Amino acid sequence: MKTSDFQRCKFHLAVVLAVAVVVPSLLPQTAQAQRRGISLIRDAEIEALVRDYARPLMKAAGLREGSVRFQIVNDGGFNAFVSGRGLYMNTGLLLQAEDPNEVIGVIAHELGHIIGGHQVRLRERIDNASRIARWTTLLGIGLGAAGAASGNSQVGSAGFGIAASSGNFAMRDVLRYQRNEETSADRVAVKLLKATKQSGKGMLNTFKRLARNTNVLSGRIDPYLRSHPTPNQRITNLRSIVQSSPYFNRQSSNSLRKRQDMVRAKIAAYIGGSRYARAVLADKNLHPDARLYGRAILAHLYGSPKKAIPLIIKLLKTNAKNAYIHEMMGEIMLRSGKASLAANAFRKALKYDRTKSGFIRIELGHALVESGNRKNLDEAIIQLNKGLARDRTAIAGYQYLAIAYGRKGETSKALLASADYALRTGKRDQAKEYAQRAQLKFKRGSPGWLRAQDIITFK
Repeated sequence: MKTSDFQRCKFHLAVVLAVAVVVPSLLPQTAQAQRRGISLIRDAEIEALVRDYARPLMKAAGLREGSVRFQIVNDGGFNAFVSGRGLYMNTGLLLQAEDPNEVIGVIAHELGHIIGGHQVRLRERIDNASRIARWTTLLGIGLGAAGAASGNSQVGSAGFGIAASSGNFAMRDVLRYQRNEETSADRVAVKLLKATKQSGKGMLNTFKRLARNTNVLSGRIDPYLRSHPTPNQRITNLRSIVQSSPYFNRQSSNSLRKRQDMVRAKIAAYIGGSRYARAVLADKNLHPDARLYGRAILAHLYGSPKKAIPLIIKLLKTNAKNAYIHEMMGEIMLRSGKASLAANAFRKALKYDRTKSGFIRIELGHALVESGNRKNLDEAIIQLNKGLARDRTAIAGYQYLAIAYGRKGETSKALLASADYALRTGKRDQAKEYAQRAQLKFKRGSPGWLRAQDIITFK
């Protein structure tokens, strides 16, 4: 499991706790994201589970596979949101959901926003509200100044009243529009669940959880200053529709429940810390293999490989074709300095990974580089290039590729990989310097030369 920085934005399952008077403070969430960083989790197992949850929903929605990018956010809140082509899910959502159907319901809701084009329309609404607020604010300030200059206190008070209230009215209009979008997305979600023969019970359970969390605040928040309908309103609006579905009592498969439990155990161990993870693993409703998995990861992170390896071996006896348990074995071996054994484990993970994750190929390439065996460098370069071709966002792959090329004496390629890594980590000056040095060693017009040129001229 890896983390990286990204931009924070939050659209859904939230309550407006504080508001400003002027609408420009209510910028589109993607603009707010430019000022606040978030941490993303990269994990092949979690990503595969989320994509499997989403696949039938996307097909029912008429969205082609790959048209939505699923990202996991390192945040303990029960939340998900859409930004651009990305659907972002908090680790807190995956950890707290007691049934796969709850996560599936949230994904269906977010796809409802994508289908409805709500982001674009919301942006337009905010832009219009901002323009109205600016003009009415200027008008109010003008009247206020005129009243003050003439000594007419009534005109002055009225003018400044307009300036103060204009943003408030415009903000309420935007929030009312967002509430309508949320209701629309809920309805689309129910249709998608019915079309895929899945229960909407998880959606109701989600809103019940949110109702418990927000009831203590609801008496202090103006309901007109909410970006979402209250959870109780959403339950009332959806209950009869959801319960009338012929699939309402359909339960998630045992295999899907087990996969969710395995992911919950992994997130608890990696993100929650030792004490919290042990509390999660003590839940008797958690699948026994998930509890064993979590214990192995805890031993790996907070104990020693000597304690973790026997637990993983025990787990593999009944899960021999589970790609992600082999991947975990690879991580444990790599951390314990046994890179060659780690490479063998990652090879097995790659063999059984039906998603052909680029991330696992990069882990294999990393282990081959760390093995210190020059004979492994060619295979490492092949795996790293294949992994990056499939997943350009796994930026650590460029760093490992630079090391592999450097050890082979292929300086130009090492510099170019270093330039790619620097560019993707925000070090533009360093990226340009590496690219310029690399370009001198490539034939003009060759693929390497052209890639270096792209980095040099990147703005």
